[in-house]
This record gives sequence, structure tokens and C-alpha cells, in this order.
Amino acid sequence: MARITVEDCLEQVPNRFELVLLAARRAKQLLKGARPLVESDNKEIVTGLREIAAGKVRLRYND
Repeated sequence: MARITVEDCLEQVPNRFELVLLAARRAKQLLKGARPLVESDNKEIVTGLREIAAGKVRLRYND
């Protein structure tokens, strides 16, 4: 499986700080039993980053 890079994720979430927030939230969801949206045998944080890079997870803004 190819490595995931920050640059891959920044194409989906252009702000690095928001990327960290989104990845951490998704990793927590995965740790609590959420179903992965991409196939991965990696740790939860890497799976979350793969999901972000694939465009499967997005940050939602509340107005």
C-alpha cells in the first residue's frame, strides 16, 4: 500500500490545523468502533488520513 502524505490530505483540507483536527476526530471515531470508509490494515490515525486523502471525510462548518 502506498504511503499517505500530508500533501495528499492538504488537497482535500487546505488548512494544516484543520487537517490535524479532522484526523484526530476521525481517529477517535474509528477507535470507538466506527466503520472505516477505505480499506486499510493500518492504525486508526493512518486510516483516518487515508479517508481524508480519498475525499471520504470532510470538515463540516457550523454557521
